[in-house]
Amino acid sequence: MMKASIKTYVMIALCLALAACQPGAMGESELVQSLIESFNTLTPTPFQPIPPTQVHTWPAKTGLPLAGMEDTATPAAQAALPGVWLAEALPPALRQKVTLGAGLEPNASSQDAMLHLEVSQQYPAAWWVYALVAPFPTIADETSTTELTRFWRGEGQGLMAGHPLYMSAETRAAFTALWGEPASGSVETRADGQLLDTAWANQPAWAIVPFEDLSPRWKVLRVDNQSPVEKDFDEGQYALRVPFGLREGNAAGLVDLPATNREADKMTVVLMTGVTALVRATGAKMEQLGMTYPGQDIRDWMVGADITHVSNEVSFDPRCPDANPYQDNLMFCSKPEYIQLLEDVGVDVVEMTGNHLMDWRYDAILNTFDMYQQQGMEYFGSGETLEAARQPLLMEHNGNRLAFIGCNPAGPETDWATDTRAGTASCDYEWMKAEISRLRDEGYLPIVTLQYFETYVFKPSEIQRRDYPPLAEAGAVIVSGSQAHFPQAMQFDGDHFIHYGLGNLFFDQMDIPVVGTRREFLDRHVFYDGRYISTQLLTAMLEDYA
Repeated sequence: MMKASIKTYVMIALCLALAACQPGAMGESELVQSLIESFNTLTPTPFQPIPPTQVHTWPAKTGLPLAGMEDTATPAAQAALPGVWLAEALPPALRQKVTLGAGLEPNASSQDAMLHLEVSQQYPAAWWVYALVAPFPTIADETSTTELTRFWRGEGQGLMAGHPLYMSAETRAAFTALWGEPASGSVETRADGQLLDTAWANQPAWAIVPFEDLSPRWKVLRVDNQSPVEKDFDEGQYALRVPFGLREGNAAGLVDLPATNREADKMTVVLMTGVTALVRATGAKMEQLGMTYPGQDIRDWMVGADITHVSNEVSFDPRCPDANPYQDNLMFCSKPEYIQLLEDVGVDVVEMTGNHLMDWRYDAILNTFDMYQQQGMEYFGSGETLEAARQPLLMEHNGNRLAFIGCNPAGPETDWATDTRAGTASCDYEWMKAEISRLRDEGYLPIVTLQYFETYVFKPSEIQRRDYPPLAEAGAVIVSGSQAHFPQAMQFDGDHFIHYGLGNLFFDQMDIPVVGTRREFLDRHVFYDGRYISTQLLTAMLEDYA
């Protein structure tokens, strides 16, 4: 009971000191000095009744003179600084950002500390966002809070049944404070640096990690249809958000910590897509049903990204004839009004590495450059000369610096730009690797696209496996195959993502010439605070030739 009395006086002293901290009253250092003086002048009463069954133990080094006992403490000990205890549940990134006011020191003991920074639903000062994750090759996309907490209690038979939930010791402590102790076998702890490899080695596997620990090799699962890597994320509806604050409430700025680990204005979403060719049956459907018809079912995906990419393989020309669904040659052009589709789905970046850009007339590609510029669309992979075609497209959004660079190794040769002729950028891989390295040195995250040799199989060819990975090793965070009419496999090189081919986006191949050309990937890449952190695979099926 004596210890409780001491704490009561400490809190009274803190409240008195904080009450005095009004504008014009005293500064932070004066406040702390006043607080220390209060500690050294208060005398705890020894007359509180102590229940007979309670064993009293004096607190160690409280900095308070104890009534009725000889004071042998040195002046330095008498002026002991008030301590702040940082709970185990604090994630490392939050712990590193905690700033203590002048005169405050961290205390290793919760018992002896004056202030306690911990999971605090009553006095939240920071909301820390976590993510439910699984190894990237996981099929499942989401779960619910009910299913997750039932699993935590050992009651679940759903998605994660039979497999432990991996997390760090800090994360376990944080969610134990919210949900209670997990059932035996439900949770396994690993050091932060071991979680990803452990989960990949024990698939199917699940983990909870702080938002700042996301890596592209994790797949982020939605909880109650909320995901922290999506732009419409509603934190108030999200269960994996932990409040941290002082047990004692607001200490008038004596302890400062960041409000959150997820700031929307530091995130950039880039949507990469496959082949677009507004010709033949696709063009005919647009003329019959409206220019925006092909994008109507996936428009929300496309306009929802910060930067939406298409690889349009065909040039626009006002002399282009009406689209012919039965066209039997491969000499393509698009009517200028077809660009309304790209406008409607929010295209920001057009890749121009396609091998049909020079099919129609030479000046069609020049006209296409002008049209994109008039519409405010950026483009890369082509230019009026080879030097211009090889220039990377540099973009900065929410502090994330991105560089798009692409080339066409497949030709035909008449498609390639020269020193005196417009066209696409031919591939010089040694030059490209040097350029990727240079861009990384300048703080850019390179996204590399290839208009590669076409195959109609899921498995990448031997030459694809030869040419794609070295670009990732050179520093490209994403290597994306733009050529594929048939969607292809993907792999990681470290944390760098390689997708050998995304399939068609807007093109009329309804399982022609082989079954599978209707299947499409749209890759949604997430960047945060200068890092590539996540990829979400969106899948679609081509309908009605458009």
